[in-house]
Amino acid sequence: MSKPRVFSGVQPTGNLHLGNYLGAIRNWVKLQHDHECIYCVVDLHAITVWQDPADLTRAIREVAASLIAAGIDPTTSILFNQSKVSAHAETAWIFNCVARMGWLNRMTQFKEKAGKDRENASVGLFAYPNLMAADILAYKATHVPVGEDQKQHLELARDIAQKFNHDFGVEHFPAPDPLILGEATRVMSLRDGTKKMSKSDPSDQSRINLTDSPDDIEQKIRRAKTDPLPLPETVEEVAARPEAANLMTIYAALADESLADVVAAFAGKQFSDFKRALTERAVSVLSPITGEMRRLVADPGYVDGVLRQGGERAAAIAAPILAETKRIVGFL
Repeated sequence: MSKPRVFSGVQPTGNLHLGNYLGAIRNWVKLQHDHECIYCVVDLHAITVWQDPADLTRAIREVAASLIAAGIDPTTSILFNQSKVSAHAETAWIFNCVARMGWLNRMTQFKEKAGKDRENASVGLFAYPNLMAADILAYKATHVPVGEDQKQHLELARDIAQKFNHDFGVEHFPAPDPLILGEATRVMSLRDGTKKMSKSDPSDQSRINLTDSPDDIEQKIRRAKTDPLPLPETVEEVAARPEAANLMTIYAALADESLADVVAAFAGKQFSDFKRALTERAVSVLSPITGEMRRLVADPGYVDGVLRQGGERAAAIAAPILAETKRIVGFL
């Protein structure tokens, strides 16, 4: 490989939002310049919880359109939906037989998603970290852009790679390294600065969706939770004020500035003034993406073609790796 190989994926479950864009997609776009990038709409992961089939089809296209609109170049990067490449599922089954139950029992996200009714959760929801490892290792990806909440899953992928290599006495799978990039790696809810911005939050006011109009964005930022004090005057003060920290970090990421620069520009000002500036910045960055996304969603034939061609390119990389994996395991 002439460039480091990056793999990352996003679930087709509901609207992508500002947290997805600032925490992941914007960085994916930047990585295209000096990495070999494989980006995946992870529809196999999506069905670990029930999905209406028609809604899932629509969501796969919508998320793919969002990625293209945000700057993922499908001629430079590989963009596809996961179910098009069988190596993901085949490698995941092998990893089901490599990973240990104790490893999966320690995964905090399963506990959060399954809640109190763990006995009623699907086997797929429990084992999906093994599929996530397969997503990465099926391409021998060397780097994975992750948020703080995904670092545990990447560690599992590294453990699986190490155990597979040890068990079979080979150096087949590399241990992928994390890439944590940008000012806003963890964007919080507009309603609660201590909780992550999420598609699953019942309040649409908690997030800015990539489908939101300028009026929607203005309204949500104006209503965003703040504290009664003027804006912080030092970076240290920001850390103790979660709502201020969230809004100022979002501004810094949208403006490609450091948090220290934002603090210096707005120190001691009222939130009303800052929110107007944040609205202008958010609208200027997000509106072109929203417009292009709507154009692409209206052309499903183009989006389907991108995913089909991306799947073919991805399969061409994964096929010889899977064949060697099977040979190592002993499959005839």
